Amino acid sequence: MITGRCECGKVRFEADVVAETVTVCHCSQCRRISGHLWASTRAREDQIRFTEREGLEWYASSDFAERGFCRVCGSSLFYRMHDRPDIAIAAGCLDDTSGLFVEKHIFVKDKGAYYEIPEGEPQIVGF
Repeated sequence: MITGRCECGKVRFEADVVAETVTVCHCSQCRRISGHLWASTRAREDQIRFTEREGLEWYASSDFAERGFCRVCGSSLFYRMHDRPDIAIAAGCLDDTSGLFVEKHIFVKDKGAYYEIPEGEPQIVGF
């Protein structure tokens, strides 16, 4: 069982399993939402159960996707596309991240000028 939560605990969830891979997104929207970059794993949405959802809100971030966050503490938690059965989960909100690893960096052409991506890590310019 995988568990996670926002900073204040007003959003808590559990999942049967999450992908062991983490995707790091450097697009301008992810950088603004997260304050740096968005690192997420994923799970099938039907395998996620909310044990606390008092703070959960969804924001329509585009015509094809939305982002889940806590309206109390502001934690950015989820990203889901309307036509996919899975949901991206912020890796940093998981209680235990052992076994996860960065698989790839995406939208690297949009990355901030103040940091570098470690040499040798897979990079995709667009998605």
